[in-house]
Amino acid sequence: MDPTLVTRIAALAVVLACAETLHGIARTVWVVPRIGKERAIKLSALTGSALAFGICFFLVPPMGLSAPLHLLALGGFLALFMAGFDVAVGRWLMHKAWHKIWPDFKPATGNYLLFGLVFLCVTPLLVVRITADLG
Repeated sequence: MDPTLVTRIAALAVVLACAETLHGIARTVWVVPRIGKERAIKLSALTGSALAFGICFFLVPPMGLSAPLHLLALGGFLALFMAGFDVAVGRWLMHKAWHKIWPDFKPATGNYLLFGLVFLCVTPLLVVRITADLG
């Protein structure tokens, strides 16, 4: 694999992690006090997906990937990276117990993070298809 591509993928993962961290902080500070924690968590799956799409819109096309399988692999990597990042932040930064982390991934508990991760799997493919249609 091309070292430049690896660097771009790593940079994309870090940018997504930073953006989603700031997104989570903004949700906690500004949205939760206004609409409550449960509604804010549900809303953040939507806004977080839009944020990830926007970032991918600018950073994925320059990678030059065009094969659907490669784009889905990129999306899968990003979803796994973000899930791992979420677990790591919850466990080691916020000192959450394991039994408090896993409900974040269960829609039955009112958290739609899993849907956001599934959307992230297909986001690079969607972005490349949309940008190809635009230009």
